[in-house]
Amino acid sequence: MTTSTHLMRRKRFLPLFCTQLLNAFNDNLYKTALVLFVVYQVYNDPEQEFLLSAIATLLFMLPFFLFSALAGQLADMRDKAAIVRTVKMFEIVLMAIGATGLFFIWQGIGPVNLGIGITLFALFLTGVQSTFLGPIKYAILPQHLKKEEVLSGTGLVEAGTYVAILLGTILAGWIEIQTAIWLVLVTAVIGYATSRTIPDAPPLGEVKKIDFNLWRSSVELIRSTMHDRQVFYAIIAISFFWTIGAVLFIQFVPLAKNVLFATPQVASLFLVMFSIGVAIGSVSINALLKGKVSARYSPISVIVMGLFVIGFYLLLRFWNGDTSNGLLGVASFVAQPMAPILLFSLAGIAIAGGMFVVPLYAFLTTRCEPDQASRTIAANNIVNSGAMVAGSGVSLLLGIIGVDVVEQVLMSAVMCLISAWLGYRLLQAERAHDAAAEAA
Repeated sequence: MTTSTHLMRRKRFLPLFCTQLLNAFNDNLYKTALVLFVVYQVYNDPEQEFLLSAIATLLFMLPFFLFSALAGQLADMRDKAAIVRTVKMFEIVLMAIGATGLFFIWQGIGPVNLGIGITLFALFLTGVQSTFLGPIKYAILPQHLKKEEVLSGTGLVEAGTYVAILLGTILAGWIEIQTAIWLVLVTAVIGYATSRTIPDAPPLGEVKKIDFNLWRSSVELIRSTMHDRQVFYAIIAISFFWTIGAVLFIQFVPLAKNVLFATPQVASLFLVMFSIGVAIGSVSINALLKGKVSARYSPISVIVMGLFVIGFYLLLRFWNGDTSNGLLGVASFVAQPMAPILLFSLAGIAIAGGMFVVPLYAFLTTRCEPDQASRTIAANNIVNSGAMVAGSGVSLLLGIIGVDVVEQVLMSAVMCLISAWLGYRLLQAERAHDAAAEAA
């Protein structure tokens, strides 16, 4: 029996895995359904469509930047399982708000901007929810798993998250909006039920007073966790990776509609290919490393990712699909001569990206003290979200001043080079640490 199979049969892992899977599924079902519905059914202006996609990404990421320090403190100073249960109960309320906004838009109740405003507010709240779950989904693993199980557990959580993103994204592209309205509510209730079975995870160290000053606590959190060179480079490298991902995700729906002249289902297919690829990369790197936490393959992985990004850009630039019969559905899109190569390039970006990022998350939970794990993840989330908000803001600004969405894809290729350098620096820090440990 493999470690992964063994973990999936254990109560100390399975309820958390299922809760995180349902959370990622619901977040992405709601967000994708919102963006696809408004872009394809409400707006008919490429600039407005791009702005909506960028604003949605910004609103979802902003809570990570604002509240991660508080989330990390709570996760280390309170029972992690109890926090998950509380947050999942909150999800039922926020999804009810989002479902109301979608219903208003669908039924034409009030001005369209009222419904869009409600749905975007709910999207911000989903970001708040994910902010408070973020430090826990990784930091709880060393508390419930054996040391040799942590990398496998991290890979499973990461792979499961992307499978859930995949499922939510597929459904969002294919189901009617009224079905999505009910499904997000039902999923929220099921997610709360699974969270009730997560084993308790009380704080491991000294319980200190929580600092509710968001700015001060954020600065102090980053300062206290990034003094370790391995943690520092892991956090910065992860941040660049997710900034690349955010920029690409902003572009997928506008690219599908206005460059490839394809339906919402094709836009959903793009997101699906990205999710499948990261899931494959997450599992593959665990097999290559044989359970050892190492950045050995990180630099080459992200270089390969950059090459696939360049290939993806060139294919978009020279796309010449047949649109004589209107927008391309999935079948007609896949039948285009360049489509299989385009999808292969997108899958290559994601697989290489998954192989790059998963070991870095394992660094965060294995290179710090056990009672600091949640705050380390929270510091990571602050830096990640700040970088992603900045990247999304630059993409938004470029769109406003008229830079073509296809040309913006090249931003991601440049950022891959920076990520490769950071991965190499992390590998050097890892080797120096291992050498010092052997000499001691």
